[in-house]
Amino acid sequence: MKHLQKLGRAMMNPVAVLPVAAILMGLGYWIDPLYWGEGNQFAAFLIKSGGSILDNLGILFAVGVAYGLAKDRDGASAFSGLVAFLIITTLLSPGAVAQLRGVPAEAVLPTEGFGKINNAFIGILSGIVAALCYNKYSGVQLPDFLAFFSGRRLAPIMTAFFMLITSGVMFFLWPIIYGGLVGFGESIQSMGALGAGIYAFFNRLLIPTGLHHALNSVFWFDTIGINDIPNFLNGVVSPVPGVTTGMYQAGFFPIMMFGLPGAALAMYHTAKTEKKKLAFSLLLAASFASFFTGVTEPLEFGFMFLAPGLYVLHALLTGISVFIAASLKWMAGFGFSAGLVDLFLSIPNPLATNWYMLIPMGLVFFAIYYIVFRFAITRWDLKTPGREDDDAAREGEGQELAATTDFASMASIILAGLGGRENVESLDHCITRLRVEVRDRLEVDEKQIKSANISGIIRPSKNGVQVIIGPQVQFVYDEMKKLI
Repeated sequence: MKHLQKLGRAMMNPVAVLPVAAILMGLGYWIDPLYWGEGNQFAAFLIKSGGSILDNLGILFAVGVAYGLAKDRDGASAFSGLVAFLIITTLLSPGAVAQLRGVPAEAVLPTEGFGKINNAFIGILSGIVAALCYNKYSGVQLPDFLAFFSGRRLAPIMTAFFMLITSGVMFFLWPIIYGGLVGFGESIQSMGALGAGIYAFFNRLLIPTGLHHALNSVFWFDTIGINDIPNFLNGVVSPVPGVTTGMYQAGFFPIMMFGLPGAALAMYHTAKTEKKKLAFSLLLAASFASFFTGVTEPLEFGFMFLAPGLYVLHALLTGISVFIAASLKWMAGFGFSAGLVDLFLSIPNPLATNWYMLIPMGLVFFAIYYIVFRFAITRWDLKTPGREDDDAAREGEGQELAATTDFASMASIILAGLGGRENVESLDHCITRLRVEVRDRLEVDEKQIKSANISGIIRPSKNGVQVIIGPQVQFVYDEMKKLI
């Protein structure tokens, strides 16, 4: 679990750049909605600029994952990721495979998947191998006559060596893996709107493990040809039978913009009276992030471990929403996530059909989430934010922040709760969480940490502590780095 969480965090590096593509292409479509750049040079400039990101997701994942998993996030790790990706995509290209087999190029069948080797999955694999090599070899000192190649220079060299081995293994495995992905994708795709709903259910259900990224690469990107996000942003009608471009995206808007805020309101109304003020500030910020940007982690992590049954229900409702939108062909798409910004940018896209119906649909899901969550919380006394037992939360002790933008004070409180800088073994962050390894877990004071207006705390391992903060986590991280 710990390694999966690290991988999920590293994947957020390339994922975080997708909003740039969405903004550029969205503006381009807005300027020239009929001809998509053919009638306006500036629109063409914007659309092509955004496309340059979406067309190279494999490289982005290779570099981003390698950098994100590296022990010190040095640039040499990202360089190693690039080396890894170039080697495997070159050796496993259809032309190279034909040469290695000693057969004509046409003998390499499309169903083997070598023509799709430049994809996010291979990028992730390349990044993992590069990061492992960097972490192992970047500190190695060679004999004097080879000293030039020591340390960080050795990392990409060893990466190249191990990618030769990896490419040899994938030479035989990739057709099998690709065939399995094709089979799963086709089984879901052939089910039409129902398949889209099943995908969305597992998309949410796998978030705690980080495996949702692998599932997303099948349906949102070009691993098996569905390529839903790039196709929507590029205005490409899906060539896959039974697939409507946007069907694996549209139904997320009612959930992220309305459903989860409805759940947050239910959690606020069911919070203990003396804790409503704290619950309000946390849930309001998390709801705004979900509604405006589609970043749902601050809300989801607020209850997924406290009330896992509620989280399964949330995943089920997400599947139903995507099923309904796909069935009725209420289409919209996103470059980052299903928030207001992406909905607004998708409006001029000709493939955004009946997108406005997602708003009343969202209002219905707001009511459903509110009613269902409130009933479940009160019926089974679930310990959602604001309902913790008195011995599990600080009651008026310690320092409370006047505003969550006082990042220095927040960092100071959290660091004290972690046992001080001497107790911090490592410190990192993802898009919403501080990720800390402590030397002595008994020195961690969760009550002290919670007094910093955070969204929650997770203890994923013996010495691991994750502090859920929200999209502003980078600024808290920066302040903590100064203190450490």
